[in-house]
Amino acid sequence: METTDAKVTPKDTGSDGKDELMNDSSKRIPNRQKIAYGFGDFGNGFMFDLGQAYLTKFWIDGVGIGAGVVGGIFAFTKIFDAFMDPIAGSVVDNRKKIGKRGKFRPVMMVSAVILGFLTVLTFMMPDGLSMTQKIIYAYAAYMIWGLVYSFTNDPYGSLASVMSRNVQDRSFMATTRQIGSVGAQFIAGVAFIPLTVLIGGSDQRLGYFWAAAIFAAFGVAMFGICYLGTKENVHVHRNQNAQKEGFKDYFKVIFKNGPLGALILMTIFTISAMNTNNQMMVFYAEYNLGNIGLQPIINAIMMGCSILGVFMIPTLTKHFGQKRTAMVSFIVGAVANLLNFVLPDHIVTFIILVTIGYTALAIPNGITWAMVSNAIDYGEWRSGIRKEGITYAAFNFSRKIAQSIAALVSAGILALTGYVANAHQSAGALQGIKAAMTLYPGIYLVMAAVIIGFLYKLDDHRFKEIADDLDHGRWEGGKIGK
Repeated sequence: METTDAKVTPKDTGSDGKDELMNDSSKRIPNRQKIAYGFGDFGNGFMFDLGQAYLTKFWIDGVGIGAGVVGGIFAFTKIFDAFMDPIAGSVVDNRKKIGKRGKFRPVMMVSAVILGFLTVLTFMMPDGLSMTQKIIYAYAAYMIWGLVYSFTNDPYGSLASVMSRNVQDRSFMATTRQIGSVGAQFIAGVAFIPLTVLIGGSDQRLGYFWAAAIFAAFGVAMFGICYLGTKENVHVHRNQNAQKEGFKDYFKVIFKNGPLGALILMTIFTISAMNTNNQMMVFYAEYNLGNIGLQPIINAIMMGCSILGVFMIPTLTKHFGQKRTAMVSFIVGAVANLLNFVLPDHIVTFIILVTIGYTALAIPNGITWAMVSNAIDYGEWRSGIRKEGITYAAFNFSRKIAQSIAALVSAGILALTGYVANAHQSAGALQGIKAAMTLYPGIYLVMAAVIIGFLYKLDDHRFKEIADDLDHGRWEGGKIGK
């Protein structure tokens, strides 16, 4: 049975008998909205995960660009994207004329349509170009893609914070979002390579282009479900006379929000670990295990189990809290990855351990989405001013840096260990692929556990106190808006 909408009529029910009740965090929003929210990351993954998992191989093996150059493309463009996030966040936060569709949903939807077209352009390479021109095209296409991605993902990520302030609602939305994300990874991991072969045969460029077009179309459709099925239910004080924000506000948000700073640092390690895993899987299956056909099978098992793990997030966080659940998951994932590195290459043990490691990483990655919404509220409570877009942009900055690091590690190790495209690999190259696939994520998950354990101070009890203040229009220094 669905719950009632979270909107309430303002009335004097504050704890002191005087504060106006702007929101009631004890009330839940309808399940249909929380499920629709998850479809946004489902659509996001159809376009984003293609680039993370397959652009490296497309540019190296399909287009013929060197592995070291590809690593440079990813590293530079991701850093460029990272600095575009505060611009996107500021533009969204500075919106003054907010209609009935809300502040975030319209920007998200329009940007998602443009992103779909750009996703296809990244998986194509015009004929007759010199190698220099191919590299320039790759840089330009992916930089523009990253800019539009910021205008899609920043409002989408901010949307959850104004759908509900209820802790259980946010855990539910974090679950649906992570299910959408891992579900898209599952489909991309299982179906994309077979689809490229089915369409293009031996012509990799043709196969990648049309497979990307199909995935992008589905991605835009999923964003449409999110757009139509969600509402911005939380009443927020918006100062129509506030000055426009810039980079100084961006850095103020980071340095004055301790929980956000911990999440930023933690995410650099977790997303770098996950992206390196995704990028190296196709190489590991083809060369270390000797059969690229194993790649969709391994991904099906690994990501299918991680989806089941993500379904456990509401139960785990209800009984153990967000922070403790994340810490234990990181430790389990680290142990599984490190064991996979020291054990000899064997398909059965590899699948078991990589599945445990990936599932253990998917759970805290899902919880992180709820933590970010909590950090947005914490920032409002500390400053008296709500800045969803620029706060989420600061968090997204760390994801882009992590993606850049993962690209450097993946392509860099291939180049340093003597990888040769479409050829028999040396023992050094095989060991490098294995290290990037297992050792690197194992070490980084240990670091993530340390960070969340010692630096993240906003536990569930503390957040409920802050949410109650915000429900009654209070921030740390007094009355919001006065």
